[in-house]
Amino acid sequence: MHFDDKAKTWDSDPIKRERAFAVAAAIRRRIPLSSDWHALEYGCGTGLLSFALHAELSRITLADSSPGMLAVLEDKIAATGFSHLHPLALDLVTDPPPAERYDLIYTLMTLHHVADVGRLLRALHGLLRPGGWLAIADLDREDGSFHGPGFTGHNGFDRTALRVQLMRAGFDEVDFSTCYAMKKATDRGVREYPLFLAVANRP
Repeated sequence: MHFDDKAKTWDSDPIKRERAFAVAAAIRRRIPLSSDWHALEYGCGTGLLSFALHAELSRITLADSSPGMLAVLEDKIAATGFSHLHPLALDLVTDPPPAERYDLIYTLMTLHHVADVGRLLRALHGLLRPGGWLAIADLDREDGSFHGPGFTGHNGFDRTALRVQLMRAGFDEVDFSTCYAMKKATDRGVREYPLFLAVANRP
């Protein structure tokens, strides 16, 4: 998927907006957000999820590896005047991690694009302050029809297997819930794909 090409029209999809609001609501239910926290959204795209959470957090760093997505995000931040939102070009698979440490890290529909999930989870663990929270929203295991032929990422995740990976990366109190059911047109008609929210804590 070429995210740079999709960036300018990303926010015009009502399902993407609805999904972001649903995940934000699920995060609020599961994590005791604090107005003095510094959060990191990894794989932020145009920032839909962070814009849904911005009023409850002191500062948000929005990281992505797509220049096109970051350009749209920068325009949105400039238009709203939200001075506590800060874009960052970052790919934790290839770039050195930032020096900052965070109280909360969240991702939405990012993990299934990452080849080495264990490596990324360890990197995210290292970026959290002790007692910090991680929230991952992504696809449950599916049959490959979500992206279709040619997709090289993961066809969703088995919750039990991902729990093991999170614990191996150093997290505890790992908990899963279903946060959204996404409807998408496929070559077999409209299908429904559940999204989980995995919440974990850095001891």
